[in-house]
Amino acid sequence: MLRPDPTATRDVVSLDGLWNFDLVNIVPDDDHDNAWTTVLSPRVQAPVPASYNDIFLDSAIRNHVGWVRYQRRVRIPRGWAGRRFFVRCDAATHRGRLYVNERLTVDHQGGYTPFDAEVTELVGAGDDFQLTIAVSNELTNETIPPGKIESLADGRKKQTYLHDFYNYSGLARSVWLYSLPMQYISDVTTTTDVDWNHSAGIVKYRIEANLDTPAASDTYVKASVSDEAGLSVTATTGFENELKIPSVQLWQPGAAYLYKLTFELCLSCDHSVIDVYHTQTGIRTVEVRGSQFLINNKPFYFTGFGKHEDTPIRGKGHDAAYMVHDFQLLNWIGANSFRTSHYPYAEEVLDYADRQGIVVIDETAAVGLNLGIASGLMGGKAPRTFAPEFCNDRTRDAHSQGIRELIARDKNHPCVVMWSIANEPASHEDGAREYFEPLVEVARKLDQRPICFANFGAATSEKDRISDLFDVLCLNRYYGWYESCGDMQTAEAALEKDLLGWQSKYSKPIIMTEYGADTIAGLHSAAVTPWSEEFQALLLDLYHRVFDRVECVIGEQVWSFSDFQTSQHVFRVDGNKKGVFTRDRRPKAAAQVLRRRWLLEERGACVEEIRDTVDR
Repeated sequence: MLRPDPTATRDVVSLDGLWNFDLVNIVPDDDHDNAWTTVLSPRVQAPVPASYNDIFLDSAIRNHVGWVRYQRRVRIPRGWAGRRFFVRCDAATHRGRLYVNERLTVDHQGGYTPFDAEVTELVGAGDDFQLTIAVSNELTNETIPPGKIESLADGRKKQTYLHDFYNYSGLARSVWLYSLPMQYISDVTTTTDVDWNHSAGIVKYRIEANLDTPAASDTYVKASVSDEAGLSVTATTGFENELKIPSVQLWQPGAAYLYKLTFELCLSCDHSVIDVYHTQTGIRTVEVRGSQFLINNKPFYFTGFGKHEDTPIRGKGHDAAYMVHDFQLLNWIGANSFRTSHYPYAEEVLDYADRQGIVVIDETAAVGLNLGIASGLMGGKAPRTFAPEFCNDRTRDAHSQGIRELIARDKNHPCVVMWSIANEPASHEDGAREYFEPLVEVARKLDQRPICFANFGAATSEKDRISDLFDVLCLNRYYGWYESCGDMQTAEAALEKDLLGWQSKYSKPIIMTEYGADTIAGLHSAAVTPWSEEFQALLLDLYHRVFDRVECVIGEQVWSFSDFQTSQHVFRVDGNKKGVFTRDRRPKAAAQVLRRRWLLEERGACVEEIRDTVDR
């Protein structure tokens, strides 16, 4: 289902705000039990969009494992008579059930992609209804990401998981009520190309429509393009066709140009418009050629970060103010890209990246598919990751669903240049290839963009079993921190040997998608002292020297953009401190190292006129 967009034929109402809220401490046996929809008192309310965990001071709420309920009254506008109405939830982490009055309408697994429920047959125009959204944060070995639930002696549940960020829960993104005509455009797919000989842009499109009445069978689609000034550029007809844009303005990293596409579903008999949908696109090409990553036929060097959707109080709740400020910091430091580690980000983030010309590696929520990481930290022997007891066929099915939903949602964004289908899986273990090969096939059938995954350090070029399936080698490495901590000479030699091994074996583009060190803001030392700001800066300089000596390295994304919250551990003091910025976005000393390299020394693809605009 397309993202709600107000047009001449479509209406959208935001349901954001305060919702009545409660924990579900006794889970009904039946998903359709009326206990799911009993009326909640307004005494306790939670804001939407926001994770609920850090908002309340009650530890029973913050650490709750299981279901919670959000509830409010919703009225269908009287003017929507004769139309179809839907409720859309942009995300429910990690499972969401949507009830209209007492009716369960949808049950969706996956915490970072949207789902819709049609309510046309359940409530009439002008009527109000009780909307209840139940959300569960439980993770098992058959969910993406995976986890484990234990029952404690006192009856409480304990959730453990293998990803190193806090398991924020709830309705972290917006909820919408929207209407469509009885026959409507249900999906739009666009791909872009460039006719370099004639400086022309090409937009290939495919339209799917819901045409469930005989009277609507004789229809056609009008497709048109307008530029940023609102002037018409070109038009055509057909459910599937291509639009050619003369003297095209390309979407460039750091210099975005967006064209508006308008699709009108029309009746052939009288040419009346049934439905209208708008979307934006940037004309650009993406290609992996040998050891280069090309955008618009020019080699591109990634500079930037792995990030998190993480802010104080709101958790993973989408926050437009933080989003804009984060992009300001990306521009200030000279970054041209980021990875949506380790899950799909809010759609508003990709919209803004489209507009700002920031390149995105778009990642699924498949993090934690590696039992060896936790076992290594605790000094134990790791059980097999790809086994019936952990990552099995049902896990892969959930992973496949996550890939499908990610690409279906984000396929039309020009900022997205590559899909990352996993972070640090056990790609060196038995069963890895059997698990991942079908998932690569799923992604390739859905979209033509390059595919990658972020490789874990133990899965060296000699041991890894799946990297030949992918287009770009993305490596996460922590020499000088987790390995050879503080021994800079050993770390530099090990890093270079590692990178040269990958280069020799594959000759593919290499992006260092994670490197860095935990750093306490304000801790200073003239000596080589781990956790100090000087150490973080020194370590980044070490990595950069090595990158510049390895031909196949085409990008560097520091871990991480800012400090972020994690689960409680003795080795995590109020979260992960590898941020170049603090959690409230104050720069550490390493920010100046990166700014000098990326902005002043121009390492990476930067556009002079954009920098000049920012400086002014």
